[in-house]
Amino acid sequence: MPNPHFDITITQRSKGQSAVAGAAYQSGEKLFSEYDQKTKNYSGKRGILYTEIMLPSNAPSEYANRETLWNSVEAAEKQWNAQLARRFVLALPKEVPPEQYPQMVRDYCEKQFVSKGMIADFAIHDPNPPGHNVHCHVMLTLRAMDEHGRWLPKSRKVYDLDENGERIRLPSGNWKSHKENTVD
Repeated sequence: MPNPHFDITITQRSKGQSAVAGAAYQSGEKLFSEYDQKTKNYSGKRGILYTEIMLPSNAPSEYANRETLWNSVEAAEKQWNAQLARRFVLALPKEVPPEQYPQMVRDYCEKQFVSKGMIADFAIHDPNPPGHNVHCHVMLTLRAMDEHGRWLPKSRKVYDLDENGERIRLPSGNWKSHKENTVD
């Protein structure tokens, strides 16, 4: 079955984007953004077949509420140029009965993202005419959750070691290090 469309983007504050606005759009809901104190209203959007938020077992249950989840994501990011969410759109095969779409997307998100600590918010769209362009929007948190339901850092500092396993001191007196992503 061909799947000709798979588009991945990052929601970035530096581009004037909002995770709350993205979630409102894909779910066809009216959500209030605490970050900019504006309501994002897509409640008139048609063609939304199904929406769901998938939480890892250690995520707070209140994150099952879309407005609470994405406002929490935006609050965790302090930088003016913060990356807020990973978003992708994928075409769904016409050959599959529409009632199987939610389970297909759920299985994929569980295996690839939720099992690794991320939260997945997805919505299946079937705009007019029905069956012509069935696709799914998925938003993922960029930070994983710790065992207590708190956001983890996106990266961590790792010291470079020499052949003896000792940290390498630079001429400046600092230790040589690099950044490793915690969720990728």
